[in-house]
Amino acid sequence: MRRIYFLVPDIKTANTVTDELLLARIEERHIHVIAREGTELGDLPKASLLQTSDVVPAVERGLAVGGMTGILAGVAAVSFPPAGVVLGGGAILATALAGSGIGAWMASMIGVDVTNTQIRQFEDDIEKGEILFLVDVPKEQVEKIEAMVKLHHPDADIEGTEPHIPAFP
Repeated sequence: MRRIYFLVPDIKTANTVTDELLLARIEERHIHVIAREGTELGDLPKASLLQTSDVVPAVERGLAVGGMTGILAGVAAVSFPPAGVVLGGGAILATALAGSGIGAWMASMIGVDVTNTQIRQFEDDIEKGEILFLVDVPKEQVEKIEAMVKLHHPDADIEGTEPHIPAFP
């Protein structure tokens, strides 16, 4: 899946584009709309916290850093065990899992408060009243969907695609 980013000038155009995307068999759960705070979006599919925050990349980083820290702690515990305690490879696995879990949890708490880095570049346009679309489409349909949007809405400003989107948002 690829995520296409594009701006449309107003709610009326956003409703039309959404209808066209649905007719092109893009499921509503793959369409995310972001507008200036206070804008009434009606039936448009609003972007959730997963799309508007940096929580997903933060969790990925937290898993990696926490897991590595856990492995290092496990190796240290096995290499220098407390007096009278015998530790095996299971200690390394346990500390790696615990480190990954704690790292992901702590990073997610930070990531929720950080604006998505991909969306940050559109903040000025959104504040001016434009509507940002994030549309997740199969890789082979990207050009077709971009062409459809441009054909019917030449005023839509397609800003490119994100090469990879996580499987779970």
